[in-house]
Amino acid sequence: MPPRLLVVEDDDHIRTSLRWALEDEGYTVEEAVSGEEACSLVDVTPPDVMLLDLMLGRMDGFGVVRHVRRRHDLPIIVVSARADTHDIVAALEAGADDYVTKPFHVKEITARLRALRRRSGAARPAADTAPDEVVLDRHADAPLVLREARGTVHRGDEQLPLTVTEFRLLCELAAVPGRVLSRQDLLERVWQHGYFGDERIVDVHIRRLRTKVELDASAPRLVQTVRGLGYRLDPQ
Repeated sequence: MPPRLLVVEDDDHIRTSLRWALEDEGYTVEEAVSGEEACSLVDVTPPDVMLLDLMLGRMDGFGVVRHVRRRHDLPIIVVSARADTHDIVAALEAGADDYVTKPFHVKEITARLRALRRRSGAARPAADTAPDEVVLDRHADAPLVLREARGTVHRGDEQLPLTVTEFRLLCELAAVPGRVLSRQDLLERVWQHGYFGDERIVDVHIRRLRTKVELDASAPRLVQTVRGLGYRLDPQ
């Protein structure tokens, strides 16, 4: 079945152009012209991926991202004319997986979409080649367990609601415990297609990951920052 993609864009020309181009790439495309309509569609039948403009009127893209993230872990790519670093960081902090600035080339969008699909599918190892589970934190009451082949992370009995990007970041760090990975290393391993914007996209996703996997995100013990170099995972 073709991947279902929801395009949320109030500009008729941009929305139609994206739909035609993405249908040519094999996607089944649905459209929404407002934040409210997008949230209603997602709540009824979540798409495989969402492309989202930020400037939508009464309910903007930030509100849509926050609404979706409270209920779903589907990948979200923001496509916006707002190129200020503050806006990019704010969208990623809210829960977006990637950010593309307008004007853009459709080939860039399709490359980002292919990378997201690889992260959520083919990037995972086969079940018979990966350990059934890796214990990252042996906390007596709530151990942190990564099951990469199943695509899950549990803290005790609770499955953590990691996004595709957060999950891939954790997997890449867990694959080389104790080793420092630079931001560029992580961009190449997780984003795969190459990311041509600010490397701080990694910092934002690491912060979000820590809020979910650390017992105290303000004093992280598991995902460590190595100043001037990058990040390291220290199993506990």
